[in-house]
Amino acid sequence: MSMDSTRTPTAPEPDDYLERRSLRRGSAGWVLLTGLGVAYVVSGDYSGWNFGLAEGGFGGLAVAMVLMGTMYACMVFALAELSSILPTAGGGYGFARRALGPWGGFLTGTAILIEYVLAPAAIVIFIGDYVESLGLFGLESGWPVYLVCFAVFLGIHLWGVGEALRFSFVVTGIAVVALVVFAAAALPDFSFAALDDIPVDTSAAGAGSWLPFGVLGIWAAFPFGMWFFLGVEGVPLAAEETRNPARTLPKAIRWSMGVLVVLAVVTFFAAAGARGSAAIQEAGNPLVEALQPNGEATALSRIVNYAGLAGLVASFFSLIYAGSRQLFALSRAGYLPRFLSLTSRRKAPYLGLLVPGTIGFLLAAVTGDGARMLNVAVFGATISYALMSLSHIVLRRREPGLARPYRTPGGVLTSSVALVLACAALVATFLVDVTAAVIALSVYGVAVAYFGLYSRKRLVAKAPEEEFAALAAAEAELARD
Repeated sequence: MSMDSTRTPTAPEPDDYLERRSLRRGSAGWVLLTGLGVAYVVSGDYSGWNFGLAEGGFGGLAVAMVLMGTMYACMVFALAELSSILPTAGGGYGFARRALGPWGGFLTGTAILIEYVLAPAAIVIFIGDYVESLGLFGLESGWPVYLVCFAVFLGIHLWGVGEALRFSFVVTGIAVVALVVFAAAALPDFSFAALDDIPVDTSAAGAGSWLPFGVLGIWAAFPFGMWFFLGVEGVPLAAEETRNPARTLPKAIRWSMGVLVVLAVVTFFAAAGARGSAAIQEAGNPLVEALQPNGEATALSRIVNYAGLAGLVASFFSLIYAGSRQLFALSRAGYLPRFLSLTSRRKAPYLGLLVPGTIGFLLAAVTGDGARMLNVAVFGATISYALMSLSHIVLRRREPGLARPYRTPGGVLTSSVALVLACAALVATFLVDVTAAVIALSVYGVAVAYFGLYSRKRLVAKAPEEEFAALAAAEAELARD
């Protein structure tokens, strides 16, 4: 894709166009943003990853976790550099817009939006299941619980970004502390023999006790290895609400990833080793199962169960934030209807919160299929990872002299590793859920038709991402002259 110049809108924007679409500046420092990065992901430590044991066994999931962890580590180092170059609310879409032109920006932004709209819809169903299993207020999982979750947490976001991030930070802290408590309680019962206790499928190529479903099981476990890190790439979406973003964002991204790696390793080994891979491979709450060898609840297992609910709330809450900022940036630049980027008196993109929230609630209430929606989200995520990694490579090659307050260790080699692994993870989604992949591609197709036939001719030149791209085009033309 090329660095096409920005198209002129059909009519000039009013003078207050950006003023009516501005966010609250300087609301977050690196500590709150680190908490945000962990919040995006922490629910994945409590549930979901363990289904990878049924695809690849302990060895298969372990290798998948290492490879996906490598992908995320390489990608976030690339994103740290890109966010220091272009610290706007567009995040990955803005990076791809600069490197790959309007089409590349739109395809990346749409993939990210699919992830951040579908993931909260899936997680709210899991929240409902937790509420029901804990017997909270006698409620059962269903649309009333989903509606309350969306209404309460959207309300906090509408109140203001500073308040929202602080709430997320507190809830995330509770979930992280509980993971440490879980590990301390489970590790005394750790046994290496319990790790590879899943029966071996002797018909699978390369099958053995550590790879009970063969070598192909490693690949099938990729999407579940991602659950330990899925969402951390959303930190740059807070760029316009951050103090000193060129310095703060890279620091927060690196710290978030470091914390998540530690939590992933400790949680994975403690849960599988305490109870056995076979016992938790299909559990909805694997950490609780790991603490209940006889199936009887204990005081500690109840605490972890409540903490699991806190982890789900933290991820649900923060993913709503990420989705609203991605929608805001795409709308402000004209890729999506412009009214969606209007902000309130408290500088919150109220339609960017309410529209995806309504869609998420309806999907949860109508389908009740959290696993399917999460697989759709993963499909969108892997597309965006490949395009963001490619954007880093293209900018390094095409604009080596561009000011980079932070530089990715390893340069293009690092982002190339992320690109290859992201493509492998994209293909792996077809091994797990072909229907989810088809659904995601269908949504993608509709979005591409909208952009190709309508919005690409109506982009907003005043938007930060478009101004940045236009400046790059002008600099390139001067250089040629």
